[in-house]
Amino acid sequence: MYKCAIIGVGPNRSRGLAQAYRHIERGELLAASSRTPEHLAAFADEFCIEKRYADYREMFERERLDLVHVNTPPSVRLEVMEAAEACGVAALVVEKPLAIDGEDYRAIRSFAESSSVKIAINHQLHFQPRRLALQQRVAAGEIGEIRSIDASCGMNLAYQGTHALQAIGAFLPGRTPVQVLAQVGGGDGLQDTPKKHLAPDSALAVIAYDDGLQAHLQSGATAPEVGREGIHTHKRIAVYGTRGYVHWTMWSWQIGVDGHIEAGAHEYGAEDILGQAQMTEAMFDWLADDALVHPLNLQSALVDFNVVLGIYTSALERRPVDLPCDPAGGLIDRLRAELV
Repeated sequence: MYKCAIIGVGPNRSRGLAQAYRHIERGELLAASSRTPEHLAAFADEFCIEKRYADYREMFERERLDLVHVNTPPSVRLEVMEAAEACGVAALVVEKPLAIDGEDYRAIRSFAESSSVKIAINHQLHFQPRRLALQQRVAAGEIGEIRSIDASCGMNLAYQGTHALQAIGAFLPGRTPVQVLAQVGGGDGLQDTPKKHLAPDSALAVIAYDDGLQAHLQSGATAPEVGREGIHTHKRIAVYGTRGYVHWTMWSWQIGVDGHIEAGAHEYGAEDILGQAQMTEAMFDWLADDALVHPLNLQSALVDFNVVLGIYTSALERRPVDLPCDPAGGLIDRLRAELV
């Protein structure tokens, strides 16, 4: 039984993370940490967690943990990773986005080069039962050779854009992004907040891959509506192939092959808990066998966030940007100066 814990238990993703343990067989959520006493008490009481810490470093030192869910703002991602490395924590599941700007991206990339901690980013949608089934059907060649992908989300790149990028990658395994051309608009999302999910309000990008395929990404309020969604519940992806297509949203799915169409609906909340559980179980697989690398591993997330930095650079400099890029510092400040 793997010993698990969570950092950050306020009004955020923490309850979804904890609820998933009702469907997890190989791990136990036995400790929690938060700097806000009332949040910690309410969460730990709700999920019957006895071991409670105001300081996550103390929790690391005392509990000898196998897996920790890092549910914090991106501004402290690196310090948690470094503390886990120092205290011998085996694995982390880190909330998205991985980073904010070029500086912390480079620092995390440098950390990853020598770290022994197994880290995955919590893009649990990858493992939601319906989306995973569609990914597997596309990988099996049911819609033929992929020709293009279109993905969108209702919130900005920091809140939901990396989910959309990860979805594109999930349907294009083995391909590498090589160039991006983008535009952004709106500065409200660049205002500083405690969550630190800083990004322009809207973005539109064309991402080219090493085999010549292109993906289109749109984020923000201008993204196309797909039904039943508020801004928080709009994520979608469409994959087009030589024989058909796949379309997934947070509430529905459709696959067409050679003129035959299958379609249905699902409840995102129920799918999400099951996806979160499978995401966590895949971490246990990786802990048990180094060869079973988690599909949402840190290296993959660094590739996705480099695309985000490429989008910012392309918009600021009004040109296509080759990937991977090594962006100049202060991209968020430069965007704020242009858009606010």
